[in-house]
Amino acid sequence: MAEDPTTADSTKGTESQKSISVRFLERLKKAVWNMSLLFIWVGMVVLFGLLEPDVFLSTVTLRSVLADQAITAMMAMSLIMPIASNKFDLSVAGMMGLSAILVATFIVKVGMPWPLAILLTLLCGLIVGGINVFVVVHLKINSFIATLATLSILGAMIQWISDGDQIAEGIPSSFKEFGRRQFFNIPLPVFYMLAIALVLAYVLDFRQFGRYLYATGSNEDAARLAGVNTRKVSSIALMVSATIATIVGIVFTMRIGAASIDVGMPYLLPSFAATFLGATQFKEGNVNVPGTIVAVYVLATGVKGVQLMGAPYWIEDLFFGLALLIAVGLAVRSGRQRSM
Repeated sequence: MAEDPTTADSTKGTESQKSISVRFLERLKKAVWNMSLLFIWVGMVVLFGLLEPDVFLSTVTLRSVLADQAITAMMAMSLIMPIASNKFDLSVAGMMGLSAILVATFIVKVGMPWPLAILLTLLCGLIVGGINVFVVVHLKINSFIATLATLSILGAMIQWISDGDQIAEGIPSSFKEFGRRQFFNIPLPVFYMLAIALVLAYVLDFRQFGRYLYATGSNEDAARLAGVNTRKVSSIALMVSATIATIVGIVFTMRIGAASIDVGMPYLLPSFAATFLGATQFKEGNVNVPGTIVAVYVLATGVKGVQLMGAPYWIEDLFFGLALLIAVGLAVRSGRQRSM
């Protein structure tokens, strides 16, 4: 018996509509997942705002979180390029600490004008980046081990240069103003963070180098066979990482008005946690700038909220440690889903 063409067309139309609905729901689910941190952030603000409205929702708390986490966000962004190229740079914490001590030493103990001190400190950061490039890219030592060794060496240099003492006096107010001044009631370090974020996002998302970087991180051998100069890509990533970490150390000294010997290490764990957690957002499975910044402020909001509720002092380390474990797990899951 011949099939009724009208019935057949109706069946095909129904199946097509179902297929469109399924695809729409899948895309909607993926879109919600890719922006889930934003919803979590809003939820945290509402929750802590209800529990501690007088303190948590104050402008003092807002400005404090904005300025303090601008430093963390810049540190996290220093990790984006190395991680995107499947490299680790643990030395950023040491580079931040060294640059903070160096710029203060050049100004206070050597007597340099602070613009020259900044330039020489940046030059030192480039030298450290070049050492990382030589060891990781040319000697082909595992980046985790190599930069861990560099971190230890930089720690020794900080102790040697500072003689174990912080530099708290003699830093000119004109230098400190670049870390403390506000525009539209927003601390200046926030604008430094946004400037770095815009440049980094432009390079990663709109320039050919960004595509080469992600290709190198995804499969270095395949990228090399496709004509990508993976050694050059990895070298630039490590140099940029050291440069941003150097800038962060200088900005930190500007903001605090002093240089301490233990500046960088407290920022290492939160930076890695934010970078990996940010990899689950916006560009699922890939580290990216907007995801990293959102992750920084989500984590900071959570820590600030529980601290204001009277949590013990060690809760911050616990929070960031758990966040890093969860972030790495989610990033791995996102990467696997993306490759399927």
